[in-house]
Amino acid sequence: MREHNARVIVDTLQAVVGTAAAHVQPADEHQAVAYDLASVSSSVAAAAALLSHGPGGQGAGGRDRCTGGPGSGDLADDAAQDDLALLYAADVAADLAGRMTGRESLWGVERTALDGIAAHIAAGRDPALLEPVAERVMATHEAGPRHLSEELQLVRTAFREFAADQIAPAAGRIHRDDEDIPDAVIDGLADMGCFGLSIPAAYGGYAEGGADELLGMVVVTEELSRASLGAAGSLITRPEIIGAAITRGGTEEQKRRWLPKIASGERLCAVAVTEPDCGSDVAAITTSAVRDGDEWVLNGVKTWCTFAGRAHYLLVLARTDQDRAAGHRGLSLFVVEKPSFTGHTWRLTQEGGGSVEGRAIRTLGYRGMHSFEVGFDGWRVPAADLIGLDDGLGRGFYLQMQAFANARLQTAARAVGVMQAALELAVDYTRQRSVFGRSLADYQLTRAKIARMAALIAACRAFTFAAARAVAAGDGGLEAAQVKQVACRAAEWVTREAQQLHGGYGYAEEYAISRLFVDARVLSIFEGADEVLALRVIARRLPKP
Repeated sequence: MREHNARVIVDTLQAVVGTAAAHVQPADEHQAVAYDLASVSSSVAAAAALLSHGPGGQGAGGRDRCTGGPGSGDLADDAAQDDLALLYAADVAADLAGRMTGRESLWGVERTALDGIAAHIAAGRDPALLEPVAERVMATHEAGPRHLSEELQLVRTAFREFAADQIAPAAGRIHRDDEDIPDAVIDGLADMGCFGLSIPAAYGGYAEGGADELLGMVVVTEELSRASLGAAGSLITRPEIIGAAITRGGTEEQKRRWLPKIASGERLCAVAVTEPDCGSDVAAITTSAVRDGDEWVLNGVKTWCTFAGRAHYLLVLARTDQDRAAGHRGLSLFVVEKPSFTGHTWRLTQEGGGSVEGRAIRTLGYRGMHSFEVGFDGWRVPAADLIGLDDGLGRGFYLQMQAFANARLQTAARAVGVMQAALELAVDYTRQRSVFGRSLADYQLTRAKIARMAALIAACRAFTFAAARAVAAGDGGLEAAQVKQVACRAAEWVTREAQQLHGGYGYAEEYAISRLFVDARVLSIFEGADEVLALRVIARRLPKP
């Protein structure tokens, strides 16, 4: 019955979103409504993914009931997931109703659009539903059944154990003192093949192609982020971006020269795209690359270049067509090689006067990798290091945007890992904390918070799997943007509520939840800011009926 209620809600919400998507056009002229529509569409997509998420991590074919065996569904798993699906779908419906109320005409939707599912929504928002959800979470620390295949479960276990041994003990110190990531962490992850998860096997990686090739990356990212976003969870992002750009746009010689070293961890990577005056408006960048014989000369400043100090390869997007009217068609991608530096500042010079230097930007959270401002002053790059050589001229914007789909998917998995850690901390603290003579975990409001955290995590986790398959199929740009948006927004709420449950201790740096809270805040900003994803990607790509 609960699965039926959830499905009725989701079907209705999908219809409303489709109707509104056809009405709210163009998005740039109706930004307030278009933003709400895009945001709700991401949540609706997550609700649909949770309904269909099943044994082996399947994200589209529906769940097999009572199949038995390791990793497959059984009655207990089905009941748990049905509860979560109904709870989450009902909350999404309530959110949609709130965003539409008084503005139905702007959405192009009748005021009675949700009247037919009022009883279904009421069932999902009944506090009595939250009790069994919270009870299961309190007992297991899990947001719901994961439906992992045996192979993915082995991957998850291996990386969880590594994270517990090597990452978690150092995470607090790295955050408080803004330290570098220890070599033991980087070397250990390299030995485990962490940096080659999405690089084709033909070039030293582990990607074999097929619908499931990105699922391992999603699972690994979640486990590393659960231990620390800044000290481990983001290490995969840069290889994901640069590897995808080289795989799609590089020559055969470039693929064989760069990809095996990235996959093995011999060469670490960073991305230099954003500029001080050009955030998400990538097409407006001004860093120039001018051809001079067998070299290109780079001039300009990049910012928010995470890990640029330790990196050996910088993926640099520069303007090779100096006519600004060329816009995104005048941009190309370079792989700039450099030595690896520890610390917060570094500088290199070339014969003839060229230089490049980096300065770490102090940040509220997300420490360990350090985000740098990088300045290029007459820095010379071999012509052979332009991705695609002459065929790559003017293709940089397109290669970068395609690579960002992988990065956005990976960022959603990072958000899920952060949320999972926050949920576990909240459960542990509330169970051992006594308030007014009762365990904090025994209060209905506490259980309601825990249950809603679980529903958010379960939906976002299921959506990352569905989006991973869409991206692997080559047409997952919309899903990658949606899952990034909804998961990163959810991470802020989950970590905030987990911190709130800790009371005053949640504000103390000695408690890990404070680190999770400030780390989560960055997720909606990088790899495509929330508003830009909503208006420039999601709202424009929503299917119209």
